[in-house]
Amino acid sequence: MMQFPRLTDVNLEPLWEEEINHKLALKHALLFSTINGVKTSIVEKKSLGDALNYLAKLSLDYPINMLDEASFERLKNKFLEIQTGTDFEEMSTASEELIEVESDLLEFIRNSQDLLSSEESAPIIKLVNSLFFQALQKGASDIHIESGEKKGEVRLRIDGALKKHLDLDKSIVSLVINRIKVISNLDISEKRLPQDGRTQLAISGKSIDVRVSVLPTYHGERIVMRILSQTEHIPTLESLGFVEEITKELYKLLNHAHGMILVTGPTGSGKSTTLHACLQHVSTPDKNIITVEDPVEYNADNISQIQVNSKVGLTFAAGLRSILRQDPDIIMVGEIRDSETADIALRSALTGHLLLSTLHTNDATSSLSRLMDMGIENFLISSTLLGVLAQRLTRKLCVHCKEQTKLSPVIAQEIDLPEDKYYFKSVGCTECDFTGYKGRQAIGELFVIDAAVKEMMKDGFNDHQVREAMKKNGMRTIADKLKDMLLAGETSYEEAIRVGLMDG
Repeated sequence: MMQFPRLTDVNLEPLWEEEINHKLALKHALLFSTINGVKTSIVEKKSLGDALNYLAKLSLDYPINMLDEASFERLKNKFLEIQTGTDFEEMSTASEELIEVESDLLEFIRNSQDLLSSEESAPIIKLVNSLFFQALQKGASDIHIESGEKKGEVRLRIDGALKKHLDLDKSIVSLVINRIKVISNLDISEKRLPQDGRTQLAISGKSIDVRVSVLPTYHGERIVMRILSQTEHIPTLESLGFVEEITKELYKLLNHAHGMILVTGPTGSGKSTTLHACLQHVSTPDKNIITVEDPVEYNADNISQIQVNSKVGLTFAAGLRSILRQDPDIIMVGEIRDSETADIALRSALTGHLLLSTLHTNDATSSLSRLMDMGIENFLISSTLLGVLAQRLTRKLCVHCKEQTKLSPVIAQEIDLPEDKYYFKSVGCTECDFTGYKGRQAIGELFVIDAAVKEMMKDGFNDHQVREAMKKNGMRTIADKLKDMLLAGETSYEEAIRVGLMDG
């Protein structure tokens, strides 16, 4: 038997040579590393024959070293990590590794069904990688994988609306879900309880966080993956699409040394994104900014972020209490859900901190009664609240296929728009993936708490009265912004209705 230098308990770094087919080398248990500056072939005892046979086919003049099993496994895992990264890198160029179009993917699934044996098999890994890649290419925010009685289904949330992506064979769904569980460090054997995890992908040199939620349903598990952004993807307030007057007013509010600014709107209306855009605007080296979020959606370098964990008692209220002992200048609370959080938040805004948070209300003025419902005294609200931004995300019509249309006289009168003008409707083409819409724009109404509002609150005015008074004083509502978009041909009547044209 040939004798090779043996190394034990070492932590080697992989040597990735472009001219070597590392995928095949890995298959034959042949690895490469640099030892004392010398390029070396690495083998292990149990697969020595296979590795040497493959090495003989390569015209490499590298010395051979043998590793113990644990060290070899360590190095092999590092190679696998690089390979996963390069798989994603090559996806846009190498057709054999990437299945780009749904029809190709369906064909691949049909042809690979006999090959699918476990969640570690190559076709399943390729299938899951392709799902992530296609979701990112289409700009999806969520990937839904559902198990039905006879088949599974993959749907993508694009521009806030779910769209069917493809059907999966019933036998494949569980393998795909298991594969996602493996990369998210979840328990494969647990199919009766909900599980939450997260995983990271490296695509085109960018690292992308994916939040994974698994839920058992009647026909098997379903999985929802939220694709989260990193610092370089945090947009500015201008790029979100708010009109200039709102961004100017909001910047003025952000200059205050203390007080509370709220962003309100339904789930998925972009509240977290707006808050992070605000934080990036005020973030300077002389400020201590701390957030408590559930979950941490944007991974920002220049701020300290706390992840809520109710299992160990780290709630919004508990996190906020701890933050106050960390000498913060600016605090961001992901959401005010209960009276305890609301009370601590308002008191911390009163004691010299600038606090940003979100509430679930339909319009900006309703936040006053929502806070009162939580048991907050009127004087505390009027002395700390600086302003409330209510926002929505509106889908924009695809410029390639939108068509002119007329509104019926009844509808035009109802929404107070001219009857004789041409508006636009959605059609659908290849550019917009046959949805009729491409991209979204944030629209909002900013309710600034000025002396007049404080006076109204003192006199016991309700939300509706405050809202009517603010409209008379020139506050532009979400409905006004939607009418502007309709007149400019940027969105359709149906989309405007969905977003809240009738809310007034």
